[in-house]
Amino acid sequence: MFEIIFDPHNYPFWVLVISVIAGAVLIISRPFSTYLKFVYPNAKFEAMGNPFVSENELSRMLDGKSLSGFKELLNTSKDYNINGENTYDVQQSLDDVFIQTVEMMQKDSSKKMKDFYDVYLEKIDIHLIKNELKNRLEGKKSDETVINQAVLVNTKKLLQKIMETEKEDLPEILKSYGFGEEVTHVLSDKNVDFLTIDNVMDIHIINRFKRVKVPYKCEQAKQKFVKNMIDIRNIKNILRAKQLDYAKESYEKLFLGVGQEIASWKFKEMADVDEISQVISSLEGTSYYGVLKDAIERYNKEGSVQVLENALDGLFLKLVADISTQNYVSIGPTIRFIVSKEFEIRNLKIIAKGIGENLPSEMIKSYLTWGAS
Repeated sequence: MFEIIFDPHNYPFWVLVISVIAGAVLIISRPFSTYLKFVYPNAKFEAMGNPFVSENELSRMLDGKSLSGFKELLNTSKDYNINGENTYDVQQSLDDVFIQTVEMMQKDSSKKMKDFYDVYLEKIDIHLIKNELKNRLEGKKSDETVINQAVLVNTKKLLQKIMETEKEDLPEILKSYGFGEEVTHVLSDKNVDFLTIDNVMDIHIINRFKRVKVPYKCEQAKQKFVKNMIDIRNIKNILRAKQLDYAKESYEKLFLGVGQEIASWKFKEMADVDEISQVISSLEGTSYYGVLKDAIERYNKEGSVQVLENALDGLFLKLVADISTQNYVSIGPTIRFIVSKEFEIRNLKIIAKGIGENLPSEMIKSYLTWGAS
């Protein structure tokens, strides 16, 4: 039988050869088919850029001495057309820009990236769900206009359901909308506290990012992005808790899971120390130590963890830029652009609020985040 199969004069031999070649071509070409899907969107995102995570561009925006002057300056940028006569309306217009940007990215990208962008939009909506759950648990009257603030249709439907549902039925409603046991179990507890609700809802979004499918050869970059995000959030949670003097038993509620470098034991180590300077010292040997160590002097002077949070956010932009460089022909530039755009919008909202309230430029600047542009 084998003599027939391996005899080049027989038909089975050539069937085998063609099958092997076809299989090899398929294996070799699969990564390239992924890369081709990212050529156009990545080129577009790189061309658009993210100027407002640059210190120079942000300083220029602070030159707008009035809200109208700020809008005029910003609208000279081809990617912005901001409306509004007061701070609130301008900030809402900026939020709309971010949503429109994500929808543009979704439209221009491979269909296999759709779910990733949906999770990003869900991340925007999650605070509305958090707040409405708290309202229901406190027995407060719901404001149905909140529904219109949601981006996703699914979020609008869920908010409507929450408003119409009795407290004891909330876990089942959340479960029917894809929320896991970490959320439904907490809502079943009669003594649930709002800190725990915030935490489990954040974990829900993190898990959505972990599980969402992305194109071939993109999973490792996505997971690194998610794990870096977890680390940054865990450190921020500890820093805020220290500043607000949380009780030690509250700290375990703040842990969002294992990240890139911060394991559960490291989180506990940070939670067990008393001073913020000790938290920073416990991070020695990680990527996060350097920027926090450099910022500690300013923190000691100002007494606000905002200084340390800004340092971490700037580092996050750099880590995302590194992911982009390491995965330049696939998902890297996409992740960098969407994260940087989110920080851009946040920076511009801070500037709009600061100018609207006539705050000094240096004070406004202290709340801004810049990094890799």
